Amino acid sequence: MARYTGPKCRLCRREGAKLFLKGDRCFTDKCAYERRPYAPGQHGRIRKKMSDYAVQLREKQKARRVYGILEEQFRSYFAEADRQKGVTGANLLINLERRMDNVVFRMGFANSRDQARQMVRHGLFILNGRRVTIPSIQVRVGDVVEVREKNRTSPSILEAQQVIARRGCPVWLEVDGAAFKGKVNAMPTREDIQLAVNEQLIVELYSK
Repeated sequence: MARYTGPKCRLCRREGAKLFLKGDRCFTDKCAYERRPYAPGQHGRIRKKMSDYAVQLREKQKARRVYGILEEQFRSYFAEADRQKGVTGANLLINLERRMDNVVFRMGFANSRDQARQMVRHGLFILNGRRVTIPSIQVRVGDVVEVREKNRTSPSILEAQQVIARRGCPVWLEVDGAAFKGKVNAMPTREDIQLAVNEQLIVELYSK
């Protein structure tokens, strides 16, 4: 299955929640979900009773769309989380949160995860002194992420730094905006991940 390239706001309306896929636009009155908080399509206003499976599926789709992960990739993340010690659902979200593209977004160097993924692929960032181009790399405690010097005047990065105050930076990350640098001070916990997803429903879905 190819990556979804259609309207992002349509995904928020389908999931019945703001997924913040359009960066700063999601915080303005231009947000499509704020204006039309119902599912897209001809019958979007009709409320349907969902089965247990449908509810579980929607939670999985919500998490997958927030991080921009394809189904096969998402299953791999779940399998890895299931092998780890601790709560599988929390492990899943923590592993997704540690992705390089997500960290770039959380540090305020990109307006959205999609934009962060593109920037990483184009080699705009350095991880521990080495240029990286793989968005799925998982960061560890002590890792340092910085914008390459020649890309520090990029309009996209400068704009993202101006609007980070709207969403804030997680406590497990430390950012020096003036130096275009950030550091991973700790591993994220489930409480640090401000995501309205019931991960237990995802576990139940994949455990069938």
